[in-house]
Amino acid sequence: MTEPVRLSKRMSELGLSSRREADEWIARGWVRVDGKVVSELGSKVLPHQKITVERQAAAEQSKRVTVLVHKPVGYVSGQAEDGYKPAVVLVKPEHRWADDPSPELFHPTQLRSLVPAGRLDIDSTGLLVLTQDGRIARQLIGQDTSIEKEYLVRVQYTKPGRLPDADLKKLNHGLWMDGKPLLPAKVRWQNDDQLSFTLKEGRKRQIRRMCDMVGLKVVGLKRVRIGRVKLGDLPAGQWRYLGADERF
Repeated sequence: MTEPVRLSKRMSELGLSSRREADEWIARGWVRVDGKVVSELGSKVLPHQKITVERQAAAEQSKRVTVLVHKPVGYVSGQAEDGYKPAVVLVKPEHRWADDPSPELFHPTQLRSLVPAGRLDIDSTGLLVLTQDGRIARQLIGQDTSIEKEYLVRVQYTKPGRLPDADLKKLNHGLWMDGKPLLPAKVRWQNDDQLSFTLKEGRKRQIRRMCDMVGLKVVGLKRVRIGRVKLGDLPAGQWRYLGADERF
């Protein structure tokens, strides 16, 4: 990389902020390139140039919260659709998990720009991340993310007998979807009717479609882990804050 790139894009690549945050900070005069304030949107930088941000930006960023929700069936991840409620409506003081170890106090401003970092379809349950922090959103759903997501999937085999080992191998690696090969997955039996899926990508209804390709019908799907953060004992319909010491 030797061509100049937009300052906001470079800040996002370096993990300093999201692009939207970067543009806000540039407009406020909170960004320096090689020690000089740059306040013009669309400014470009070279890769060797040093980018720093003022303390106000870091302070504002530290106030941004990330919330972990145990999404029940019947809620959508993002915008309300077809009369179904978005999971963010669960983020209320009365639905906060009583055992949340975080000292963070709830405030309605935390709902502003609280967006899902990844999706979980309406028929699925489990761990859903809502965040105000663009860095976390990029980490979890950016094009180059390599963070694992683990699911427990209850299945019924629609053919006689049991799923052949060759088809279990296909679930691990070898299936195509939408004209592209799927990345290798880790798929193994947990018990007679439940599989564990660990994926590094998240195409639309991917697990259900993968199962369909080998004659398995999904009867229940629950996301139990994203990176190093686990759903744990968080009850369905409740939420907690991502702890200051937790990292995906």
